Amino acid sequence: MIKLLIDNHEKNSLVASELVSLGVEIEFQDLKVADYIIGETAIERKTVSDFISSMINKRLMRQLEEIKQYPKQLLLIEGIKEQELYTDSEKEGGIHANAIRGFLLSILLDFQVPIIFTKDYQDTAKFLSILSRKQQKNNISIRAKKKSLNPKEQMQYILEGFPGIGPSAAKKLLEKYKSIKNIINTPVEDLKKQIGKKAGIFRIVEEL
Repeated sequence: MIKLLIDNHEKNSLVASELVSLGVEIEFQDLKVADYIIGETAIERKTVSDFISSMINKRLMRQLEEIKQYPKQLLLIEGIKEQELYTDSEKEGGIHANAIRGFLLSILLDFQVPIIFTKDYQDTAKFLSILSRKQQKNNISIRAKKKSLNPKEQMQYILEGFPGIGPSAAKKLLEKYKSIKNIINTPVEDLKKQIGKKAGIFRIVEEL
């Protein structure tokens, strides 16, 4: 089976939990390059705000160079449903819209990295899920070096990545609410009844 490798820094993005709910086999690793790797494809994921900031500080240029080490590359820009990619006024967005347009063209023409715009984390997960299935059909395999976690263990591992949420709290929440999506959608006051003040971190996640 093709495993979708996810960098440990991505475990709080909610994309990982959505992939688990879609039945995708995932594995967390400390990836040196990319946020996600599926077979021979390296994927860099950016939210709209992260895309703009990494464009300004030129971090994205370095990351695009790094993922070129893989035969296939992909840039996912997530969140266009909630946030405008660019505006027509520098005062509104802090950077001229044409500068963003020019950078997008540079990614496509100079770096030759395809770009996919997704509505939200669920849309991102669906793209990754479909890509994983397509890679499976092409019989592209990878070598797994770590023990695979079952879906329940994966969800607990993701929850433990939230600040202040340890193994005990993560296990208690999953026993009560069954999935990360249900936990996120549960009022914080109800979560506090299960794990106390630690539940406040989910109010921050809900606001993102």
